[in-house]
Amino acid sequence: MTVGIDIRVLAKGTRTGVEDYTINLLSRLLSADKSVKYRLFYSGFRKLDSKQFWLKLPNAKIKKLRIPNRIFDLFLKIFRWPKLDKAGKINVFLSPHFLITPLSKETKRIMIFYDLSFLRFPEFFSFSKRWWHKFVSPGNQAQKADLIVSISESTKKDLIELYKISPGKIKVIYPGIGEEFRVIDKKDPRLLRVKEKYKIPDNFILYFGTIEPRKNILALVKAFEEIKRNKNSRILEVDWQGFEGVVKNRKASRINVSNLKLVIAGAKGWLCGDFFKKIEESDFKKDIFFTGFIEEEDKPYLYSLADVFVYPSFFEGFGLPPLEAMACGVPAIVSNKSSLPEVVGRGAVMVDPQNQDELAFVIREVLNNQELKNYLIKKGLERAKQFNWDNTVKNFLNLFKIYDNHLR
Repeated sequence: MTVGIDIRVLAKGTRTGVEDYTINLLSRLLSADKSVKYRLFYSGFRKLDSKQFWLKLPNAKIKKLRIPNRIFDLFLKIFRWPKLDKAGKINVFLSPHFLITPLSKETKRIMIFYDLSFLRFPEFFSFSKRWWHKFVSPGNQAQKADLIVSISESTKKDLIELYKISPGKIKVIYPGIGEEFRVIDKKDPRLLRVKEKYKIPDNFILYFGTIEPRKNILALVKAFEEIKRNKNSRILEVDWQGFEGVVKNRKASRINVSNLKLVIAGAKGWLCGDFFKKIEESDFKKDIFFTGFIEEEDKPYLYSLADVFVYPSFFEGFGLPPLEAMACGVPAIVSNKSSLPEVVGRGAVMVDPQNQDELAFVIREVLNNQELKNYLIKKGLERAKQFNWDNTVKNFLNLFKIYDNHLR
């Protein structure tokens, strides 16, 4: 069996959600069954990361074109040529993203959809990004695909509602969590090295992800400011979703906020200029730390250094960072929107991302209530264990075999 895979999403050399998912999947998929041959299609001037061992596996061959992706997309859009599956006998083609992909009629296409945030929240995207989505027309591609893999039930629901895709054409396959995300011994010297490398403080609230409007980081900043001012001490009615038994102290929290910091980790995304301007206006800007891009090998240590992880995103197709934090034994607080309730289950506290008072209250409670914190850590670890890449890979291999047997 020979499977074609479009790896043009790796041309930028970044590690945002789509690229990270693609690398994690292919690094395991290509080595899982050596009898399956893979043809990897790539375009662009940037060299592929030499650290990716899977690119050099004997059952993987790269078809590379030295053409910038944007120009290549335009060419493919106009001429519908070249057919990407003509570099070998390929019956099944996997698209990890909705790039324009002309294929022969006999080739079956499996597309992966992460989310439809560009339809739900177009205002969170730059003009060029919105134009690009119209140009590649993911809706048309979804209609023409033979099968769609959705990374969550939430995304599947959006595909049915917004693109009118038949439910039977969509299969939900959850991503996994890398083995590197685990509880790390507090004496591990690499914790100190990562702390010094990114100039991270001692006691802090952590957000990790791309810095862009959809992530709702400004609400976290405002909640942090309320905590620092010791405001919002009144009792709020929060849906503790199973944690009621350990939330005993509903009075004003008494945590020492003088040393508390906020760490915002991750690369800058689109439309983040206004966010940084508002940080500059904050009375507590000296207590807010930006790490910038985090190296892959440093991520588990970053999580492990945090007192609590907060992810108040308006919309996620899945949302790996909360699960990664939970796998590292860090209590997590997440938004109660889109896929996040489906992902974290009973392993994290969920809040309304529109309500910064509630967010501040819950953060304060988790930091102040050690019993609640320990319970969250326990439940978070249990939940995180349910997501692993081995299951993801098995599901994809089964799909390939189903199509291969059908075509034979």
